[in-house]
Amino acid sequence: MVSLTALWLPILLSAVAVFVASSIIHMVFTYHRADVRGLPKEAEVMDALRPFNIPPGDYTMPRAADAKEMGSPEFVGKLSQGPVAFMTVYRNGPFNMGKQLTMWFVYCLVVGLFAGYLASRTLAPGTDYLKVFRVVGTVAFAGYGLALVQDAIWWGRNWGSTMRSLFDSLVYALLTAGMFGWRWP
Repeated sequence: MVSLTALWLPILLSAVAVFVASSIIHMVFTYHRADVRGLPKEAEVMDALRPFNIPPGDYTMPRAADAKEMGSPEFVGKLSQGPVAFMTVYRNGPFNMGKQLTMWFVYCLVVGLFAGYLASRTLAPGTDYLKVFRVVGTVAFAGYGLALVQDAIWWGRNWGSTMRSLFDSLVYALLTAGMFGWRWP
């Protein structure tokens, strides 16, 4: 068994590697441009919603108060008439990428911490590179990617976008696994 504190370097290195790779993926490559589309008549939709001063949060429309209402003819009529939407409303004003980038880096550390924890409980010191790579890579892929499928299933996220993000998750998992395999005690 390996002490988790002995894995601080691969945890940190994997977080840095994933952070850099994700920056390159989103700033250099163009395959994520198709993830979201603009609304038709965006200006008119924004003008129509602005008077409601919707606070930041996650919303759905239409929304039933309970399971009984979901089956009512009135609610089914609202669904049929549309639009049906899940939406996230942000605070007005410029987007603060610093906050999101900081949270992303912390998340990368957390994924590395969990991958390291499992590896530290299941692998001995001196375990060969490929065994470390396999265990850590599997956990890291689960941490970076599997919840994306859940969002596609339950929240209607575009499957193409989900698959592109799963590809990113695989890249992140491979980088994490490589760092742990390289720096395994």
